[in-house]
Order: sequence, then structure tokens, then C-alpha cells
Amino acid sequence: MQTIEAKRVLETALICASQPVTVRELRTLFADELGSDTVKVLLQELQLEWTHRGVELVQVASGWRFQSRPEMREFLDRLHPEKPPKYTRATLETLAIIAYRQPVTRGDIEDIRGVTVNSLTIKQLEDRGWVEVIGYRETVGRPALLATTRQFLDDLGLQSLDQLPEMGGDAQQSDIFETLQLDGAAPEDAKNIAAGADAVSAEGQNDMNEGGPLALPLEQGGAEASDLAETENTTDPT
Repeated sequence: MQTIEAKRVLETALICASQPVTVRELRTLFADELGSDTVKVLLQELQLEWTHRGVELVQVASGWRFQSRPEMREFLDRLHPEKPPKYTRATLETLAIIAYRQPVTRGDIEDIRGVTVNSLTIKQLEDRGWVEVIGYRETVGRPALLATTRQFLDDLGLQSLDQLPEMGGDAQQSDIFETLQLDGAAPEDAKNIAAGADAVSAEGQNDMNEGGPLALPLEQGGAEASDLAETENTTDPT
């Protein structure tokens, strides 16, 4: 198969996919006649070809996908002006601690935050698919060890935890999630988080409605971002 035709096949499959697709899965399109290295080269070429378009091809933790560029968010939001529900600061701090200190127990989170963690906060993050139990600490009570998931990385548009911005303190670590809309953010957002987090902290803002592309399959026509967000139980004493 010629290179041009192979790229057309890859392009079509990725545009029609509802989830990120791995290189191994993409190889099946060609009955494994193309090796992984060849497929990766073709994907990189496709990335370049889409450079000046409103949609970009990116690699996240679960594979490759097409998503809208961050600068398109302003226009896409006009189709669905409803703002997604916001996460409380308690939820964001909990998520940040898990992301940066994982694996951690609920007790670890409470020691860092200095307050009791509402069980509904952990459950909310688990239900959203961002946090999961990966084991148990060998100590009294064998508390569950919490860590982030591939879905968490996919929704942030990251390939690995190494791409999370370095933060100076525990308070700042939670602020990165306040500068992102967690229903789909891009690596470009993550690169500029440090400065954004400082600004959010200084101004006392807790707004999550800034930045991030609408990371949805193109054939859905841009489903509402609010469908991907959840709100924390308002009874959380924190």
C-alpha cells in the first residue's frame, strides 16, 4: 500500500474513533503488513499535515486521537454556551495530591490538607474515572492506595505524569486543575500551567472554565462539555 493511501486509512479511522486508538490497533487496519515504526512515522506525518487546521492529531496515554485546538474553544463554546458545573476546591486539592504524590492513602491526603476528606469526594473522582485503587498499604487497617488513571491523562491531553508541570508547594499543586477544564485539555495548556496557577492563586480565583480543547470525536458534532463534568456533593464540610 502506498504511503498516501495508508495515511488516508489512518486518518479516517482516527476521525471516526470515539476513543484514542493505539498503534497496535491501528496496525490491524493493514492486516499487520505495516510495522509499528512505520505506523508511527505515518502518524507523525499526519500531525504535520494538520498543523494549520482547527483540529490536531495528538498522542495521549491511551493512544492517538483527533481533537480541537485550544484556540478553537472560544468559538465551539458558542454552540453550547452552557457552562459545565465547577469542581470545589476540596475536590481539586484532593485530585492534585493524588496526582503528584501517588500512590497515597486517604490518611495521607488528610495529613497534607489538614482536614478530613469527605468519602464522596474520593467516590466522585473514582466515578469520573480519574482515580482508582491500585493496592493496599501493608500497615494497620491496610488502607487503600489511590492513584490516577489513564483516563485522567487522556482528559488532560497528556501521555504521562511526567508532563504535569512542576509546582513549588502543595497549595500550588491543586491550582493547576483550576486553570484547566478537565473535560479535555491539551499538552499546550499543561506547559503553561505554572504561570497560570500563580495567577489564579494570587487573584483568589477558582474558575475551571478556562482553556482546553473540546476533546471529542468529530462525528459527534461537538457534544456538550457539561456531559463530561460532575459536581461535588455540596455537603462536603471542607
